[in-house]
Amino acid sequence: MTIGERSPGADDLGNLDGIAAARAEMDLVVVTGLSGAGRSTVARALENVGYYVVDNLPQTLMVTMAELAFASGGAGRRTAMTLDVRSRAFSTDLLGAVADLRTRGFHPRVVFVDASDDVLIRRFESVRRAHPLQGEGRLADGIAAERVLLANARELADVIIDTSLLNGNQLRGRIEELFVTPERTLHVTTLSFGFKYGLPADADLVIDMRWLPNPHWVPELRPFSGKDQAVSDYVMAQPGAVEFLDQYAAVVAMATDGYKREGKRYLTIAVGCTGGKHRSVASALALASRLEARGIPTTVSHRDLGRE
Repeated sequence: MTIGERSPGADDLGNLDGIAAARAEMDLVVVTGLSGAGRSTVARALENVGYYVVDNLPQTLMVTMAELAFASGGAGRRTAMTLDVRSRAFSTDLLGAVADLRTRGFHPRVVFVDASDDVLIRRFESVRRAHPLQGEGRLADGIAAERVLLANARELADVIIDTSLLNGNQLRGRIEELFVTPERTLHVTTLSFGFKYGLPADADLVIDMRWLPNPHWVPELRPFSGKDQAVSDYVMAQPGAVEFLDQYAAVVAMATDGYKREGKRYLTIAVGCTGGKHRSVASALALASRLEARGIPTTVSHRDLGRE
C-alpha cells in the first residue's frame, strides 16, 4: 500500500461482497461452436427469451462486455455473447477468457453447437458458401481445421448441442427449454434415441434399453410409440423395467449435489433402443417423471421419433 492510500474499511468490504454476489447472479452466456452448426439460430433464440445478445464478439473484449452489461443493470443482467472464428480477433484461448471472467466474479455458461461433418458439408453446399477456414482447400478441410481450433472450447462447454438432426424450430425449442428462466440449478434432459441412428453427441450418460422385449414385434403395438399408453404399459410391465428406472433415478439424484458443486447445470441422459420409437421413448418419459418427483427439473426430448 502506498502512502496516502486508504485501507479498505468494513463498508468497502461489504460493498465489494455485494458486487461479487451480484456478478455471480448475472445470467451470462457464451455461445460458440462450428460454423454452420446453428450458432446464429441459438443467438436469435436467446434474444427471443430475453437476452441481450452481442454477436461476433472478439474474445479479448469478453470481460469488457461483461463489465459494461453488469454496470448497465436491467436487461443487461441477462447477456449472451457469441464467438465466431470469422472474427479477425478470434483466439483459441477461450479457456483463459472464461477463467478471467470467473476470477472477476462472473459465472458464465458456455454453449457449444456441433454437428457431424456430412451435415455441415450439406448445409454449406445448400447455401453455396465456402467455409471460413477453407482457403483453397475443400469444405472438409475447413471443417477439420475449425474442429482443431475449437477443441478446447468444446471441452469447456457446459452445454453441447448436436444439431445434426435438428431443424431451426427444434433448435430454438431446445434453447427455450434450457434458458427461458435463469434458474441456477441442475436441469436434466432425458433424450430418447435409436442406436441405429448413432449415439447422441451431447449425451452425458447413456442408458441402453434394448434388454427389454421390443414392442415392434407385437403387431397391435407396432404402429404406436412409447408416448402411447398401451406401449408404455407393455414396456413397464416387463420384468425389471420399473425397478431399473427407479434405481437409476435414485443414482442420478444421489449425484446431483456433486454436479452442482462442480458447476454443472445441465445433464443429458440419452435413453436408447433400436429405433428410438418404443422402449426408449417410454423409458425416457418414465425416468423424467421419477426425477421430477425427486425435485429435479427435467425435460423430455425424442431425437428419432418419427424417423422410421
